[in-house]
Amino acid sequence: MKVVKTFSFDIAHMLDGHDGKCKNLHGHTYQLEVEISGPLIEEGPKEGMVLDFSDLKQAVKQWVVDPMDHAFLYHRQNERELALAQMLEGWKLKTYGLDCRTTAEAISRHIFHSLRDQAGLPISRIRLWETPTSYSEYEGE
Repeated sequence: MKVVKTFSFDIAHMLDGHDGKCKNLHGHTYQLEVEISGPLIEEGPKEGMVLDFSDLKQAVKQWVVDPMDHAFLYHRQNERELALAQMLEGWKLKTYGLDCRTTAEAISRHIFHSLRDQAGLPISRIRLWETPTSYSEYEGE
């Protein structure tokens, strides 16, 4: 059985060194689909559910939306992106660092592993819409 819940949040980022306009600082309103798979709970207050949608919402809010929403997402090993993040942090503005380039593919992989490894959710798929017509999907390794 599978259940899916959708979330929305905004991120600013840049792809330093990219050969197109995404090398510039810009933002997206991301749509995130989180798919959970597993057997139905057989007894108790959550009988008949794979996972209570409320519990899923709380975990995604804690591990993804709260830290990333309206943050500057940056590549920690990129000198220019790190300098920009440090300047923003000095102004007490929100940043979120990744150990890789902040592509939709990398963000979806990061979210998958955060929710699986840190929140302990039985994630089967992450679909991250960067624009209304473009998404990245990650199902684990």
